This record gives sequence, structure tokens and C-alpha cells, in this order.
Amino acid sequence: MKTRSGVHQYDALKRVLDAFFAALGLLVSSPALVVVALLVFARLGRPVIFSQERPGRDGQIFRLYKFRTMKQFDTNKQLVTDEQRLTRFGRLLRSTSLDELPTLLNVLRGDMSVVGPRPLLSQYLDRYTPDQARRHDVRPGITGLAQVNGRNLLSWDEKFALDLQYIEGRRLGLDLKIVVATIGAVFSRSGISAPGEATASEFMGTDGIDLSS
Repeated sequence: MKTRSGVHQYDALKRVLDAFFAALGLLVSSPALVVVALLVFARLGRPVIFSQERPGRDGQIFRLYKFRTMKQFDTNKQLVTDEQRLTRFGRLLRSTSLDELPTLLNVLRGDMSVVGPRPLLSQYLDRYTPDQARRHDVRPGITGLAQVNGRNLLSWDEKFALDLQYIEGRRLGLDLKIVVATIGAVFSRSGISAPGEATASEFMGTDGIDLSS
């Protein structure tokens, strides 16, 4: 069992690895970034990049960057819900995770990690139980334990339980396993959307569930 100091030591190493692989990833994927950006511009117009405030480590707010996958909100055209606004092209970007490429910039900046609990919406912050709020003890990740164990097919309670499991057991070997499993999940395109949702249903809070038990 790792000591708390051991976990802290890994967190320092993890930040170095995150910065290295984010820089490498941006360099290697630069042709894909250009192509996807041009396709998004041709299919969806401006803005090409979707940005939104999300809570990171210790609940600090940062701006998340992804490629845009939805049409603009328009009541006249009945483009209101995420399901209505998400295009076939956008679904393809999400299913291949190509929309996530700009998020490497967040990793390079230190807002995020390659592996960790996914950054959720800011309005969820006051809906968490104390155990659920522990997901902010670490930097949020591009991928995580929940993403390779069902993704949006999981219930919110199941996702949070996996987040807590990761936080308590985070180590280099686990991160490597999650990265490898993520590659398989991307190719299988499994768990992208919950039934009847563009991604996942809104988290409305959980009454008094202890995720540590």
C-alpha cells in the first residue's frame, strides 16, 4: 500500500510525464489538428474550438478546449437540446475522440492530466457529496478509470465510485493500463452516449451515498 508521501511523489512525476507526452502528442498530431480544424470549419463554421469553464484540481476553474461538434443553439431551427444540435459529423469526431485533441493543450498548461477523473460541469460543484467532491483532489484527465469501464453507460454513482478508486490507488502502472485500455475503447467506440442522450444525462445530485464503502 502506498504511503501518502509516495502518492505525492508520483503526482510530481506524473506532472512531468503529462507535460512531456502532451507536448509530444501536440507535435505528432499537428497534421490531424489542422485537418480536423478545416473539416469543422467547413461543416459547422465558426468557432472551430469549443471552450467551456470546468472545475479542475481543488475545484479551481479552468477553460477546457475541444473541437466543436454541435451546431449553434437556435430556437427557430429547433436546435435546443444537445441531441438536436449534435451532427453526424460531430458524432464521428466524438466516437473517434478526435474532438479531444485540443485538450492536450490543457494538459500541457497543467489544467489537466492525461489520466484522471473527467472534468464535469461547474454547476455540479454544489451537488456533490463530500466523497464525490474528492474527485477534485487530483487534476482531471482526458481519460480515466470510468472511461475504460463503461463510460456513459455507467450510472453517476458508478462513475464516482471509479473516480474514488482511481484517486486512492493512482500509480504509474494503473495509468499505463488505463491508457492502453483507452486505445481499445476508442477503436470499439463503446459507451459514447447514454441511452437517449447525446453524451450523458445531467447529474442532479446523490443523497447521502458513501462511495468509500
